[in-house]
Amino acid sequence: MVDRQFGLIRFLRGENNGRYPFAHSLYIKGKNCRVIIDPACSKEKLTKLRDNEGVDTVWLSHWHEDHFSFLYLFDKCPLWVSEKDFPPLTGLDQLLDAYGIADKNHRAYWKAAFQKQFHFQPRNSARFINDGEIIDLGGITVEAIATPGHTPGHLSFFFREEGVLLLADYDLTSFGPWYGDADSSIDETIASLRRLKKIPARVWLTCHDKGLFEENPGIIWENYENTIYKRENKILAFLEKKPATLDEITAAWLIYGRPREPLAFFQFGERALLKKHLERLQRQGIVALDKEVYIKIKS
Repeated sequence: MVDRQFGLIRFLRGENNGRYPFAHSLYIKGKNCRVIIDPACSKEKLTKLRDNEGVDTVWLSHWHEDHFSFLYLFDKCPLWVSEKDFPPLTGLDQLLDAYGIADKNHRAYWKAAFQKQFHFQPRNSARFINDGEIIDLGGITVEAIATPGHTPGHLSFFFREEGVLLLADYDLTSFGPWYGDADSSIDETIASLRRLKKIPARVWLTCHDKGLFEENPGIIWENYENTIYKRENKILAFLEKKPATLDEITAAWLIYGRPREPLAFFQFGERALLKKHLERLQRQGIVALDKEVYIKIKS
């Protein structure tokens, strides 16, 4: 599929259909300001865009590496991001800590990946975008919408004139939402999804896979949210058989379905997502933790 234009908004389709480690990007050519959101679609596309049409500011929907991978191409442009999502961008250790990567080997893997594959360069300043802020770019206005859960400061953007809503990493894929970072939240993810569904958009854009919906996603919204509850049901069915440690539950690959390489990516992700679910089930009084063993105590 090709890039698409919606008025002053251009949907820049990422390499490999926007699948990790790429993401779809958005370019807005306002009369007052030219903006690129999440510069991660393609080095070639973004370089041409910078050199031929120009970019004044770079916005990030959130701090994840598959959204800032070509940020270095715009190192002379001011960075706009939410205040809550800025700290991980200030240094490698801060980035690793924000993910909650503690394992020494995993930490070494990711440190190298962030530098070599994603071209991470620490940022020491940014302009913070606030929830509900209306930004006039000249001929088009943007409403910033705080949609935490995926990350604490994740932002979505609604372009009023065109009725275009950028969901960013609430990507409506069959895999379902990610909420495995140190400060991610399942409950906030659910609340953000329900907030986004109510916005009167005519076009819905996401940063991965299909990325473009010109009709209301409809049942896809429900399927995406229901992935959360299906994951929990798998965990509870596993614990129904016998109590287990987090390591034992992780080894069952309930989220990804099977062992995958590299383990520093998939095993970390499996464990992180499971931990968030187990913490939520504990708060609900359905699961208890006894000496590192999780026990189902309520149906």
